[in-house]
Amino acid sequence: MLSVTMVEYEFRELTFHRDSDRSTVRRALTEHAEYGSWELVRVRLFWGGVRKVVLRRKIIRVQRTA
Repeated sequence: MLSVTMVEYEFRELTFHRDSDRSTVRRALTEHAEYGSWELVRVRLFWGGVRKVVLRRKIIRVQRTA
């Protein structure tokens, strides 16, 4: 029997104000990636310097075997 599974993702949006510098943003994104298994999807820079970052990670569903 052939089983096709779709990959499901969980998303998180982070907002960084214009006062936060690049090193602070980089540190926060690195911590999310290393300890939470998040990966970067999109970074949007708005007028006024606000950055909105979208992260995602896989949702792993446990299959019952018996």
